Amino acid sequence: MSVHDKLTLPVSRRHFLIGASLTGAGLVIGLQPSPSSAAAEAFEPNAFIRIPADGKVVFVMPSVEMGQGIYTSVAMLLAEELEVSLDQVELEHAPADPTRYANPLLGDQITGGSIAIRAVYEPMRKAGAAARIMLVNAAARGWGVAPETCSAEAGHIVHAASGRRAAYGSLIQAASSEAVPQEMPLKPASSFKLIGHSVRRLDSPEKVNGTAKFGIDARPQGVSYAAIAICPHFGGKLRAVETGPAMAVKGVKQVVRIEDAVAVVADNTGAARKGLAALAIEWEPGPNGTLSLVDLEKRAEEAIDGNALPHINEGDVAKAEAEHGPALDFVYRLPILTHSAMEPMNCTLHVRSDGCDVWVGTQVMGRARQAVADVTGLPLEKVVVHNHLLGGGFGRRLDVDGIILAAKIAKQVDGPVKVTWSREEDIRHDCYRYLNYSKVTATLGADGMPVSWRHRVIGPAVMARWLPAFTRDGIDLDIMAGAETPYAIPNKYTDFVRHEAPQGMLTGNWRGVGATRNLPAIEGGIDELAHAAGVDPLEYRRRLLQHKPRLLAALDLAAEKAGWATALAPSKGRGIALSEDFGSFAAMISEVSVGDDGSLKTERIICAVDCGQVINPDTVEAQIQSGIIYGLSAALYGRITVENGAVVEGNFDDSPVLRINETPKIEVHIVQSSEAPGGIGEVGTPGVAPSLLNAIFVATGKRLRSLPIDQNDLRRV
Repeated sequence: MSVHDKLTLPVSRRHFLIGASLTGAGLVIGLQPSPSSAAAEAFEPNAFIRIPADGKVVFVMPSVEMGQGIYTSVAMLLAEELEVSLDQVELEHAPADPTRYANPLLGDQITGGSIAIRAVYEPMRKAGAAARIMLVNAAARGWGVAPETCSAEAGHIVHAASGRRAAYGSLIQAASSEAVPQEMPLKPASSFKLIGHSVRRLDSPEKVNGTAKFGIDARPQGVSYAAIAICPHFGGKLRAVETGPAMAVKGVKQVVRIEDAVAVVADNTGAARKGLAALAIEWEPGPNGTLSLVDLEKRAEEAIDGNALPHINEGDVAKAEAEHGPALDFVYRLPILTHSAMEPMNCTLHVRSDGCDVWVGTQVMGRARQAVADVTGLPLEKVVVHNHLLGGGFGRRLDVDGIILAAKIAKQVDGPVKVTWSREEDIRHDCYRYLNYSKVTATLGADGMPVSWRHRVIGPAVMARWLPAFTRDGIDLDIMAGAETPYAIPNKYTDFVRHEAPQGMLTGNWRGVGATRNLPAIEGGIDELAHAAGVDPLEYRRRLLQHKPRLLAALDLAAEKAGWATALAPSKGRGIALSEDFGSFAAMISEVSVGDDGSLKTERIICAVDCGQVINPDTVEAQIQSGIIYGLSAALYGRITVENGAVVEGNFDDSPVLRINETPKIEVHIVQSSEAPGGIGEVGTPGVAPSLLNAIFVATGKRLRSLPIDQNDLRRV
C-alpha cells in the first residue's frame, strides 16, 4: 500500500493533521450555508451550489480543470443528489479560498495526485443532498404537507398526491430559511442516473469552439506583455544587460531586471520577444557553471552505495539471502524528465498599492495567492486570484515559481502585465523529475519463486520541500510509492537514499508521481525473476497475487483481451506491468515489434483497470489513454541533458512528445466495481515503461534497464 492508497475516506487522523499543518485550521469542507444566503437573492446552501431566482443551477468547482474531466465528474456528483440534469447546470471556478475549497484529504486548495474524486465523492454528494432536502422541506412547508410525500425531479419539487410542482427557482427564499439538515442520506448506487454513465464533458463545447478561457487568454484592460530570459545556469545570476537595442524596438516600453532574469515589457508579445532577442545579457554562471549530465549521473551512481534510511523491513532478508543465494542483482536508471504542458507557462498580474489581481491557471490556488502576497508585501486578502482553465498540468503547475517570477516583474510595471514563457524557457527551467535509480537484489527458492526482495531507491525528496507532511523519519513517502510491491514475497526490505539535484535546479512532481519511479525496477525485476525461474511472466505474477483479488482480476482481464496465450511472430513481444496505487488497480500489456536495425514500434497497449465506482466511464477511458501516451513519450524520448550547468534541450524538436502516427492502438477495459472510487488521472502512466521494456525482452532477448529506450541497443546487425 502506497502513500496514495492510504489517502482513503473517511479522513484519518494522519490526514487531518496534514490538513491542519497546511491551513492552520484543520479540514474544512464547505457545507455550511453561504453568508450571503440570508439575502435570498439566490439559494446558497453551501459553498458549491447557487440557485438564483431564474432557476439555473450554478456549481462552484473546488478543483481545477486541466483536461482530466474533473469539472464534469464533480458536477455529476452534485447533480446526482440534487436531482438536476447536467443540461441545467452552469459551472464556475472556485476562488482562492482554502477555508472553503480545500481538498479534504490534502487540507489545501490543491488539484493533483489523482485524489480529487477520492476526496470529494461523498462530500459533494452530501452537498447536493443537503440542497435537495432543504428545497423539499421548503416546498412541503408551503404546501402544508409532509416532506416525505414530496420528491425532487429535474429541478422541481413534486407532490405527487396533489399534482403540485414547484421549480427550484421559485423556492429560493423559502429554502434559504430552512436549516441545513444534520443527516443527508445518499442514493444507493442502484438509483444512480448519472454516476456510472458516460456523459458529455461540460467543458468540451467551449474548448471546441475556442471560447474557453485559459490563463494565457487573460487580457485585462491596459495589459502589457513581457518576454523573459532566465539565467540558464542552475543557481546563476544576472551580471549585466545592455538595454539600448531592446528599447529601440518599436513597441518596447521597459526592460525589467530581477536577480536571475530579465524581462522586456512591450505593447504586444511580438515586440517583447524582438526586444528580448536584441538584449545583450551577461550571466554569472554561479557554482554549477561547469556541471554536465555525466557529472550528475556519476553522482547518482556514487549515491547507490550511500547512507540509506530504512523504509520497509518485513521478514529477515539478510537470512534469506544467506540461505538462498546467489542473489540476482540489477539496477534500473531513470533520466531527468520535463513536463512540457502544452499551454506555455504564463501569469498576468496587476500590482497596485492597494491590492493585486492575478490571472493564472494553477493547480494550487491558495499557494499562488500566498506567493503573490509574499512578493508584493500586500495583505493576503488584498490579493485576488482569477482562476482559469489549465492547458495541461502534469504536476508542473503544482509549483509557483512562475507566479513568483511574474510578481517580481509586475512590481516594477505600471498597470497589468502578462508574463509568458517561451517553450525554451519552460523546458530549461522546469521543476524536473530528477534522476532516479533503483537497485534490486532478490533470491529465489527451490520452486523458482522469490524468497527475498531488497530495493534501494535513490532520488530526491520532493515532498520534503513541497509537502513535508508526506515525509516520515526523513523518507519521502511519495518517492517510495509502490516500492513495497503487491507481490507475496516473505522477506522484503526497502530503503531510501536521498540524492538531490544541484542547487538551483528545481525538482517537482511529475504525472504518475512515485509509481513511475519504482515500477520499472519492480515490474522489470519480477520479469527477470520469472525468466530465471523459467516460468511464464503472467503465470509467475498470478502465483504471487493470490492475496490481491482486485489486481489479479485486472491482470486476467488484460491477459484475456491481449490474447496472451496466442503466439506472436518472430521479433514481436508482449510485456506486462501492474500497478496498485491511487486507490486503483491496473494491468498493462504492451505489444511491440523490433526490426533488425533496432527500429521499435509499439503496436498495441491494453490496459485493464479497477478504479472502484466509476463516475464517468468516458473520462476513465480518456485518462488512461492520455496517461499511456504521456508515459510512452517519456519512455521513448524523455531525457534532459545538461552541459555547463544548463539544460541543453529547448523545444519539441530535441525534446519530442509522441506524434499521432507513432501512437499505438490503445484498449482500455474497466473492471466493474462498487468499491470506493480510486484515482484515475495518473494510473495510465506508470505501467507503460516497464511493460514496454518487458515486451522488448521477449522480442529481442535484450534486457534494457535504462530509459529512455535507445534503439541503438536493439540492433541485431
